Amino acid sequence: MPIQATAAARRSLDDPPPLGATIDSDGTEFSVFSASATAVDVCLFDDAGAEIRVPLTPHAHGIWAGHVAGVGAGRRYGFRTDGPWAPSAGHRHNPAKLLLDPYARGIVGDVQWRPEVFGHVVDEQLSGDGDVRDTRDSAAYVPRSVVVGNGFDWGVDRPLRTQWDRTVIYETHVRGLTRQLSSVPDHLRGTYAGLAHPATIAHLQQLGVTAVELLPVHAFTSEPRLVQHGLVNYWGYNTLGFFAPHGGYAASVDPQERIHEFKGMVKLLHAAGIEVILDVVYNHTCEQGASGGATLSWRGLDNATYYRLDERGNDVDVTGCGNTLDMRQPVPIRMVLDSLRYWVSEMHVDGFRFDLAPALARGLDDAFHPDHPFLMALRTDPVLGQVKLIAEPWDVGSHGWRTGQFPAPFAEWNDRFRDTVRDFWLGDVAADLAGHPGHGVSDLGTRLAGSRDLFGSRSPMSSINFVTAHDGFSLADLTAYSRKHNGANGEGNRDGSDNNRSWNFGVEGHEGASAETEKLRRRAIRNQLATLVLACGVPMLTGGDEFGRSQRGNNNAYCQDNDISWYDWSLEQWQRDLVETTGFLVALRAAHPVLRQRTFFPGEPTDGDALAALHWHGIDGSILTAEQWNDGTTRTVQVVFDGADVGDDRLLLVLHGSAHDSVVTLPANTGVTHWELMWDSGCERPDAVDSRTVSVGEALPVEAASFVILRGVGSDID
Repeated sequence: MPIQATAAARRSLDDPPPLGATIDSDGTEFSVFSASATAVDVCLFDDAGAEIRVPLTPHAHGIWAGHVAGVGAGRRYGFRTDGPWAPSAGHRHNPAKLLLDPYARGIVGDVQWRPEVFGHVVDEQLSGDGDVRDTRDSAAYVPRSVVVGNGFDWGVDRPLRTQWDRTVIYETHVRGLTRQLSSVPDHLRGTYAGLAHPATIAHLQQLGVTAVELLPVHAFTSEPRLVQHGLVNYWGYNTLGFFAPHGGYAASVDPQERIHEFKGMVKLLHAAGIEVILDVVYNHTCEQGASGGATLSWRGLDNATYYRLDERGNDVDVTGCGNTLDMRQPVPIRMVLDSLRYWVSEMHVDGFRFDLAPALARGLDDAFHPDHPFLMALRTDPVLGQVKLIAEPWDVGSHGWRTGQFPAPFAEWNDRFRDTVRDFWLGDVAADLAGHPGHGVSDLGTRLAGSRDLFGSRSPMSSINFVTAHDGFSLADLTAYSRKHNGANGEGNRDGSDNNRSWNFGVEGHEGASAETEKLRRRAIRNQLATLVLACGVPMLTGGDEFGRSQRGNNNAYCQDNDISWYDWSLEQWQRDLVETTGFLVALRAAHPVLRQRTFFPGEPTDGDALAALHWHGIDGSILTAEQWNDGTTRTVQVVFDGADVGDDRLLLVLHGSAHDSVVTLPANTGVTHWELMWDSGCERPDAVDSRTVSVGEALPVEAASFVILRGVGSDID
């Protein structure tokens, strides 16, 4: 049916239609917010790319809308606005700029950066800056929004609602996970369909993970600097559209089929008992800063509403990416909430991890507020209040570190856990080898017990425990590199953190490392995995750590869409052994509710508090004193998890952080006569552990820097 070049309002002007493109029986209703515009057109493109501009009608509350007959699924479109060009007041309307629909559920094409961008010939890459509007038409350089429908056969799919205490998260990248997985057909590798392939799911089930946390899948684009250097934004923290799945991760080229492919992935993962959590980036967009960014959507529609600006109309940047969505205003809040509801209600995802979450909760005074309207809306929303909500509790603005300060039901990435585990198993072992004191065991014990100092007003389940994430060294690289090697990123190795808390065991990288060095490194990996999986809280594994994936020392591989980032599935024997070990540890956690406590253990950790549910012992088996607990030279701690109240065993965890072999005296515990060895990080495989028993009070030899798990045995507790 040909396009009808007229738009009609089908409802009262005081009752605006839903934002975006909504299909009905004889066409599509288009609706977009642009409060400061004087005119808005919807721009419709035919199969040959010819453009027809159709004026929209102003409705209440800054919304422009109209119904266009004959337009159905698959039609490409965009918007153009006219209005004030007053950058100092925050207004940047320019009818020469084709704009994406912020509510587009399908997007095709990518931003095509003009050659002069790379030479900085123009002040602003696609929109112009200063007193004069750039009159060059941008349509040839901008992607298209696409009208799509909602139909999909979900069958019996329902939310899994996995309890937090049963949750084990696997953070991964859609493309990187299967790009080199030979058991996935070539045309599906690196796609949503590849992630849901039986071979991929079988690996996830072998590990025992209950949720995948996917790096950004919202449509995104690459920054011009990366394109100039032949690189791409691989991680995807550069959002182009908050409602559309990223096309580059789909096996299909059709926008509607891409949505179906994403939904099919979710459906298959749910059928396998695996939830889908999305890493979402609502703190900024790909338009970057106005003085050096691009007008692609929000800036051209209503810059002063969508972005946080100062009194001169300049972007206020607390994200490090050039701009910040203004979550003090209702329209951006509504957009984010609408996007989240769409991904839950229509795409069936199970939760979200919010990138730079404090940026979403800064109020009129620019300070973080746990009772910010956006956070309150999330908590009270009947749809969003039922899914998993995870905060990355820091941004780059003033006073941006907010770990432990988000309200329930939020969980939070626990960076204190990350730093403490690395310090104990790497930095302190290196210090001991050099004869220096370390951090001791007090902070480690606090992390093992659920980080009560951070989450005491809530629950151990508020702590997302992690040792590594996409950002930083992989677990294997933590043991092989003492400094970053980011030369491939084109920034002179200046990017990425220098505070890695890693240790190379005396040899930088793998070339020249002896067999003994590699053996010690593998033990250090197992130590950190065990601490992560068995500590109170919710463990998050970084994809590939379960088989020692390396990024060759790159701790900021955000622009590496190549074998630096892709998972190499040609596993050596030690890597297959590590997969078995990871699965064993996760299964151990699942089998023992005492390791999955939903409330904090009572009592003080030291000096024999009779109310203490966790019993902390030193290397000689006696209860740790407060002095030993806080002494930086204390290298070994034994902790008894008493599961009697939950019908579980008594488990003894021995964490020996010394650089030297030693012996520990196994502690006494009421009713326990022997301790049965269940796992020893000195063994490459879990089935290589000698399941012997050792009497209470007897000595157990432990290797340097090792982790041992034992189970209490006695006539009245078996």
